Amino acid sequence: MGENLVIVESPTKADKIKGFLGEGYTVKSSFGHIRDLKKKGLGIDLENGFEPCYEIPADKKKTVAELAAAAGKAETVWLASDEDREGEAIAWHLAETLGLTPEKTRRIVFHEITKPAILEAIENPRAIDMDMVKAQQARRVLDRLVGFELSPILWKKIQPKLSAGRVQSVALKLIVDREREIEAFTSTPYFRVEGIFLPEGSKRPVRATLDRKFDTEAEARSFLERCKDEVFEVETIETKELRRSPAAPFTTSTLQQEAARKLGFSVSQTMSIAQRLYEAGLITYMRTDSMNLSSLAINTARETVTQLYGANYSKVRNYRTRVKGAQEAHEAIRPTYISNLEIEGTSTEKRLYNLIWKRTIACQMADAVIEKTDVTIHGSRIAEKFLVTGEQILFDGFLKVYIEGRDDEDDEVKTVLPRLEQGQSLHCDQVTASQRFTQHPPRYSEQTLVKKLEELGIGRPSTYASTVSTITSRGYIIKGDKPGIARPVTELTLKDGAISNVTRTEIFGAEKKKLLPENIGMVVTDFLAANFEDILNYGFTAHVEESFDKVAKGQLKWDKVISDFYGSFHKEVEDSLEDREHTNSERLIGTDPKTGKPIIARIGRFGPLVQRGASDDPDKQFVSLKKGQLIESVTLEDALQLLSLPRVVGHYGDYEIITAIGRFGPYVKYDGHYVSLAKGMDPYTVTEEQAIALIEESKGKEAKKVIADFPASGIQILNGRFGPYIKKGKDNYKIPRKQDPQTLTEEDCQAIIAKAEKKK
Repeated sequence: MGENLVIVESPTKADKIKGFLGEGYTVKSSFGHIRDLKKKGLGIDLENGFEPCYEIPADKKKTVAELAAAAGKAETVWLASDEDREGEAIAWHLAETLGLTPEKTRRIVFHEITKPAILEAIENPRAIDMDMVKAQQARRVLDRLVGFELSPILWKKIQPKLSAGRVQSVALKLIVDREREIEAFTSTPYFRVEGIFLPEGSKRPVRATLDRKFDTEAEARSFLERCKDEVFEVETIETKELRRSPAAPFTTSTLQQEAARKLGFSVSQTMSIAQRLYEAGLITYMRTDSMNLSSLAINTARETVTQLYGANYSKVRNYRTRVKGAQEAHEAIRPTYISNLEIEGTSTEKRLYNLIWKRTIACQMADAVIEKTDVTIHGSRIAEKFLVTGEQILFDGFLKVYIEGRDDEDDEVKTVLPRLEQGQSLHCDQVTASQRFTQHPPRYSEQTLVKKLEELGIGRPSTYASTVSTITSRGYIIKGDKPGIARPVTELTLKDGAISNVTRTEIFGAEKKKLLPENIGMVVTDFLAANFEDILNYGFTAHVEESFDKVAKGQLKWDKVISDFYGSFHKEVEDSLEDREHTNSERLIGTDPKTGKPIIARIGRFGPLVQRGASDDPDKQFVSLKKGQLIESVTLEDALQLLSLPRVVGHYGDYEIITAIGRFGPYVKYDGHYVSLAKGMDPYTVTEEQAIALIEESKGKEAKKVIADFPASGIQILNGRFGPYIKKGKDNYKIPRKQDPQTLTEEDCQAIIAKAEKKK
């Protein structure tokens, strides 16, 4: 091997860098972290300044052995892990685990995987930044303490297998609080009025909105009556020339948000694709909160803009981030070679690269110049005024390439207006008053949650994807759609002197791909809020993040951050453990009108349910809530419908067919047999005919399931989900590809089992 060993995090990166360095360099991968806190026990020595106890996981021992052997033969070891705190910690763990001396070790970092960047890094090595290492260690230790001490409390108080975390619990609270805000919201109707006017001598209509909304249909009708035979004219025209500037280049969070808006990518999907682009040398490092661009990138962008669009479209801009703790030495996310308009790769890689390229180019382009015209239209006998805003692009500038997406829709009407003059008469073609309803605050999507966390200073670019993933995998939230509410709406239209009235049904409040809290997520949030106020305090959590930033800058000792937090936190843990009461978020909904028994909603062993009868009632009945139903909002009517199960649907032969909902979903039951309902079938409405068809289909599948049965030896050949297999007792055995399951004898099966057991 060569006299230089370079250790990077991923094998893809290793292959790329090897091509740049050539002879004399061996490049190997650590496959991420090679050490972590011990899994068994706390993994932290509380008696000795919170000293972490590290171990090499079993799946990394082979990698460590190979790296140790290679390092022993090398004259110089170059630690080339990523440039953030996690990367710095990986470099330190490598040096410690491999026993590298400072004389033999070089730490190098680069923002992009290109030959110039790699060679420049080799020319400018540095020592491992222990302040950054300690900041990462502080985060890891604090998160372990929170998880290790909180999770067992949740198991005892609420339900097994739950977890809590410093950042994930705050993110969950945001989602839960928003859901409750929506539940408490009362939608009120109003009428929005729009007029269509025709200027004299023009065929282009002017669509304007009244500056007032009406609460009732009577008020709206009264206004339309006043508009009959009204003479309208242009009261004022105000024209302004505006300049619109481009958005800054991408940071991690803004890339996640924009990729969700424009490409429909999830946060984790965006990070996965960006990781591949980075390792292929196509973009700069994708975990950054800096908006800075290198002088080389700015100059290349200027040349590219001038070449593609002309010199008048170019404008050099330097951005500085306002995020606390941002590392300006890093760069924003940009293409490594800005002159490359396109890349080779998968369709998703091409789409994300194109988005990054456009954003980077646009941020180095000239302002767009827009002429904005505000027009006021009034009548002689009405006090209200109609307003219209028109825009005309005088110079498109950066808009030629890129327009930033929005999370909310802009209700302001923007259109190109015909030529208008003050005092000009307008013919009123029609006036329409449309009923609308006030809308509740929108639920969080992945990108709006990331935006909110960033605004609050909670978490960091590298944590957002894992935070959303964690609270989803724990069952605290789901990503889903809300169908909206169908409402009758009234529309009044004044046309040719007559007012017409039309009523139609519209859907209000429908939402797609939103983060919705589950019952268990709400229960956990309430418990933590009641017992661990600091954990869910937005300001406190942001303060902890700022402390980590100070540790990274050498302004604060890492163990002081832990000590300041742990004292009061551990006291809260002990106080909570003394309280032996179990928390199941029980809620009395009402009384069953038939039996007089209480109807209760609560968390049960297998999830949320409604129950008829008190807990000590030997004849109590309970059934699981439907997907999307919440303990705190389920109504008595909903509960009584749920408790109407089990329901007798009809008969199959001599046996009753009963529908019910169990742990694994809705089913039909007959003669001790259970058959799951097909997707879309409702246990409350399924008919006898549908149920019998399901039973017959299930019996047909069951008959085909057994290929051969050898009772004497207890061996069966069965059709399974993934194909035929052999079953003996509780054990299953694969059938070799060359052997036909239909022709296997009992002796053949015994031979296959014996061979498998011997191999085992």
